[in-house]
Amino acid sequence: MRLLFVLRKLIPWLLLFVVVFFGWRACQGPIKDLLFPKQEPVVEVTHNTILASIEEMGKLELVRFNFKDVVEYKKEVSRFLPDSKVALIVGGEAVGCIDLQKLQPSDLQFIGDSVLHVSLPAPEICYYRIDHTQSRVFSKENTYFQDADLVDEGYKYAETNVREAALNSGILKQTSINAEKILKPMLENMTGRRVYLMPRETMAAPPVPQKR
Repeated sequence: MRLLFVLRKLIPWLLLFVVVFFGWRACQGPIKDLLFPKQEPVVEVTHNTILASIEEMGKLELVRFNFKDVVEYKKEVSRFLPDSKVALIVGGEAVGCIDLQKLQPSDLQFIGDSVLHVSLPAPEICYYRIDHTQSRVFSKENTYFQDADLVDEGYKYAETNVREAALNSGILKQTSINAEKILKPMLENMTGRRVYLMPRETMAAPPVPQKR
């Protein structure tokens, strides 16, 4: 009888414990979310990070001009002898690029949360050269056993002409056009912003590039 009496006293407490336990388990998720709400990770793209990423691209080659020309190189040897002549069929190339390592922090302007203005360095000729696999000696006259020297001088003269021909053909303008087509979407993908490319208005004329 005493045991039955004790059980009658404990059953309400056991029921209460079960209700409280399962209620706590059911509410654990919402309560946890209320006390410790989930947050999406904050992605912050800093000015220096973007600049460093762009600088890593270095000289971005944007256009290549190929040339084919016939060059006649004539050299006076003596007033008593006919001039030396070599005729060359020359293949050459010039590559236009933008040197992104010249970018300064002031060249990047962040407008709000969605726009980035980039003032680009002036386009330049990265390099120009003779493609000797596409070139050959067409003829030689009165070389006086100086064939190799005359041909070498002729190629050097032709190489200078490659650069001049590229400039006259608008390689710098085409480099700027291609920067808009190639670099703009690349930067937009990198930054998640709408990018506007602008030339530096105060940029001096590009230096004479090094031959490669």
